[in-house]
Amino acid sequence: MNTKALNKDLVALVERKMLLSRLSYADAHYDDLEEELHNLEDQFMEKYGEDLEKALEKVHNTHRIDSDVLLPIAYLAQNYVQKGKNPDGSAIYEVSHREGVWVETEKFSGREARLVLLPNPPRIVLSVGPRYQEEVWKAE
Repeated sequence: MNTKALNKDLVALVERKMLLSRLSYADAHYDDLEEELHNLEDQFMEKYGEDLEKALEKVHNTHRIDSDVLLPIAYLAQNYVQKGKNPDGSAIYEVSHREGVWVETEKFSGREARLVLLPNPPRIVLSVGPRYQEEVWKAE
């Protein structure tokens, strides 16, 4: 998997989601931007879906997650926030602990755990409540 291309395409998805989240449904451009986002998601799945599904399966197995592995685009947050820059100049994106896919895991039994896909670098983060986040996979 080409990590630079994956990151570039993931950033494009995140930025499109951020732009769309700032618009109301009544905005004249909303439908066009939403269609562009769906097209980007389809292209993303064609390019990286199989590799990301394998990564997600590994995360599920390693962390004893009982929930089913979903399509990789399901692990995208609905709302990303840009919070500064990395040393290389790329944007730092953050998400609420309530974003991503809810999962059941023995390690955090009875607590709300979620997996979310983030860029810069491409990675999967496990969040448990507002105070715990762990990077459980990173594209290499």
